[in-house]
Amino acid sequence: MEITAPEVKAQLDAGDAVVLIDVREPGEHAITHIEGAELIPMNTVPQRFQYLEGKADEATLIVFCHHGMRSLNVVNWLRGQGIEACQSMAGGIDAWSLQVDPAVARY
Repeated sequence: MEITAPEVKAQLDAGDAVVLIDVREPGEHAITHIEGAELIPMNTVPQRFQYLEGKADEATLIVFCHHGMRSLNVVNWLRGQGIEACQSMAGGIDAWSLQVDPAVARY
């Protein structure tokens, strides 16, 4: 259900099929973001379900937010809808900044 930020980085470095999905709000994304991640705010996930389902057929969805609570809720919802190829990045973008890339600003 969850994956750590260093584990996500290792998967990216290994070339594993993963897609980063940022479920924060546009204002949060404007403050800082992970390069290559796709912004799909949490409240738009149901409308983007078919798109996410298609992405999950190709790769594991790594969902993240600020600290990991919203992304865990999104992953629980996606799994309830039948998408198993998804995980929440524990600690969110804050953990990414602390454990992987200090160039990603904290807020």
